[in-house]
Amino acid sequence: MTAPRKLMLITGASGGIGADLARYAAAQGHDLALVARNRAALDALADELAVLPGQRNPRPLAFDFDLTQPGAPAALAAALEAAGASVEILVNNAGYGLLGPATEGDHAEQLGMIDLNMRALTELSLIFAPQLIQARGRLLNVASIVAFMPGPGMAVYYASKAYVLSFSEALSVELAPRGVSVTALCPGPVPTGFQARARFSAKMDKMIRSGALSAPEVAKIAYQGMMAGKRVVLPGLMTKFIAWTSPLAPKSLTMAMVGSMQLRRREKEIA
Repeated sequence: MTAPRKLMLITGASGGIGADLARYAAAQGHDLALVARNRAALDALADELAVLPGQRNPRPLAFDFDLTQPGAPAALAAALEAAGASVEILVNNAGYGLLGPATEGDHAEQLGMIDLNMRALTELSLIFAPQLIQARGRLLNVASIVAFMPGPGMAVYYASKAYVLSFSEALSVELAPRGVSVTALCPGPVPTGFQARARFSAKMDKMIRSGALSAPEVAKIAYQGMMAGKRVVLPGLMTKFIAWTSPLAPKSLTMAMVGSMQLRRREKEIA
């Protein structure tokens, strides 16, 4: 009987941190499975990784699934099984945010955010947990520095990332005795397609790009933290400062500051 193809599975792999994690992991010798909605982008990335210098692995598997849809995680697991693959490292990277007051936003978009950022991440973690345990593997969930505070002006997004952080930290304790490390990545703003999807203004996007860590930098830090078995990875000094100080600040002050920041982003967008 042929042994299963042991893979690192990365969701949201068509761009941003997910794509750069795939590039970095492939360079470290990992065999990959890539998941996103954009099939053309996935195929282009898979073709790129298949011809890396020194590459010994087969071309990465590519699956175009919309993980906001019920049944998609189970369908992905079935597709991997049909391909003769098992997951030894799972990276739950897919997610998005939306700028603006929750009560004024499109309800379907916000519920879709919950479906992707929380439900799909949880379902994939649970579905592949047996394979991760068998491989004594690793799980990386992409949260955010906003997980440490409430976020008026992006309320659902901030709350979803707080869930990811809490879930990941608890799961790390549950799975540690089974040989699986669980890591929550909590980056600050990273210039990717996130800003356009969240409807940040061009001016705000430019400001983020001028001072933030790049997606390849964050991907490298995330990979190294995951492989070191860290429970939480905070790329950059500012994210560490925010994570350490947020619990100490009065919540009313934190919410006022965050709300003011989001309002300025929205005013620039409207203008």
